[in-house]
Amino acid sequence: MDEKENAQKELLGAEEEEILRFGAAASHGVHCISVIGQIEGHYALQQGSKATKYEHLLPIIVGAAEEERVRGLLVIINTVGGDVEAGLAIAELLASISKPTVSLVIGGGHSIGVPIAVSCRRSFIVPSATMTLHPVRITGTVLGIWQSFDYLSRMQKRVTDFVVAHSHVTEERFLKMLTNTKDMANDVGTIVDGKSAVECGLIDKLGGLSSALAALHEMIAEAEAEK
Repeated sequence: MDEKENAQKELLGAEEEEILRFGAAASHGVHCISVIGQIEGHYALQQGSKATKYEHLLPIIVGAAEEERVRGLLVIINTVGGDVEAGLAIAELLASISKPTVSLVIGGGHSIGVPIAVSCRRSFIVPSATMTLHPVRITGTVLGIWQSFDYLSRMQKRVTDFVVAHSHVTEERFLKMLTNTKDMANDVGTIVDGKSAVECGLIDKLGGLSSALAALHEMIAEAEAEK
């Protein structure tokens, strides 16, 4: 076996390992990453929880941005949400990539998954997917003082500002959906399906994998034509 074949075998082995460990893969210039389960932040989740670890995902995004062979990034989202700061970190990194990016929500893009879904240049959602919008919440002991409420308010503003800046939903409508008391039995907020997410301006278009890939390849072609 010559050196070229050895190099190709090592590359394939590395890509297979990346898929198994991180749910990421590259093919024909498109790098695909997945945001699944619960987004794990500063604290590790219990055993048995399906999780996306942000300390794994951030280097993968940086690597895709730096790798010359990667011409565009496809982000597949099916998450229940999770750590707010970790989710925002992922979203901010995706939003700052100079290469074409497309997100696709399948299953669910709930809670802090919403900023990640809107962070890419174009966003898609399948008709059967749902997105849950609710105010920022914290677990554990909370002191009933104004500083605690002020902290939550400022954290919520960070999320709201990001979503409004990277989608077509207005701040007024987004806040109204966050504080809705008629849609969920045990909580405040709103659950939207794929069609509703597009109608309110949260997601760009209704579509599946073929639509998302077509949009990504179109953006790649436009970017390369401008060089």
